Amino acid sequence: MKPFNQLVGLVAPLDRANVDTDAIIPKQFLKSIKRAGFGPNAFDEWRYLDHGEPGMDNSKRQINPDFVLNQPRYQGASILLTRENFGCGSSREHAPWALEDYGFRAIIASSFADIFFNNCFKNGMLPIVLSAQDVDSLFNEVAETEGYKLNIDLAVQTVTTPGGKAYRFEVDGVRKHNLLNGLDDIGLTMQQQDKIKAFEVKHKQVQPWLFN
Repeated sequence: MKPFNQLVGLVAPLDRANVDTDAIIPKQFLKSIKRAGFGPNAFDEWRYLDHGEPGMDNSKRQINPDFVLNQPRYQGASILLTRENFGCGSSREHAPWALEDYGFRAIIASSFADIFFNNCFKNGMLPIVLSAQDVDSLFNEVAETEGYKLNIDLAVQTVTTPGGKAYRFEVDGVRKHNLLNGLDDIGLTMQQQDKIKAFEVKHKQVQPWLFN
């Protein structure tokens, strides 16, 4: 997993509350568990004017010009700004996979659905909770300034605007450590590799019949 330390990124504003995981990545795209390749179908039903299916050539599909992520000024965004209860609905881990594959590394909202929130950390993405008032302020600034970027510093837990205003956010210490060091559940397990090997050697000596 790629470490998350500091991110200076373009902000894309998705001004919707209660965005569920079926909107983030529709159910027909859940057939793969490779974690990659979901970005072109993130928000599929909002990005395109036709119905998407796996295997379609997205370059030939009709783009919805009214959807915010299709607007030229937000191309290349790595920070998603949205509203409350983001990621509600089913618990599919494909949702953070799709957002990360699209290019987002951080999401700012006033609240998140619990399972989606947890899955973000497991996939190297930082979900940031700010007050509804602070989120409103950021939406206003993004709308007024093309090319609006934020500086997110995980080490000091701040989101800093181009004007220098810093918003502090809270993050669990263990999750912070794991993100800073690029450790997912597999990475954490592999840190115990020597102990695992030692256990296997001892276990084979004590119960050799299990290995015949």
